[in-house]
Amino acid sequence: MLKWNDVINFANNGNPTPPKKVIKTDAQWQELLSEDAYYVTRKKGTERPHSSGSCTLLEPGKYICICCDNLLFDADEKFDSGTGWPSFTKPATIEAIAYISDNTHGMQRIEAVCNVCDAHLGHVFPDGPLPTGLRYCVNAASMKKL
Repeated sequence: MLKWNDVINFANNGNPTPPKKVIKTDAQWQELLSEDAYYVTRKKGTERPHSSGSCTLLEPGKYICICCDNLLFDADEKFDSGTGWPSFTKPATIEAIAYISDNTHGMQRIEAVCNVCDAHLGHVFPDGPLPTGLRYCVNAASMKKL
């Protein structure tokens, strides 16, 4: 089971090997994505908290990357964290997410990105519920639900 120390290890020493890589030019991403999805995923933006009804929507399903359809999360791992962004306790697979140390905005955080296309998803924190203790705080604009 993935734990905080594993996340830190990936961020510092290299991420899991992705099943494939999807690479597009900035112009191709702009053509493919909505303005909000492009801003969040390709420019590392953040949507306003509570701007999506997805935060408290707790029903079965799968969440895939808005950019490349990589399976990111299973709805069984979703919980209402009260933060204003969809939250998950673990990715669908260890290879789904890559981790990057993020020292922007005067904080030390771990950025979570799609391991297939490098889309910014959000951040992961060590304050989630057991058994993982992880909270993947994800922008709703970076995912679509199946």
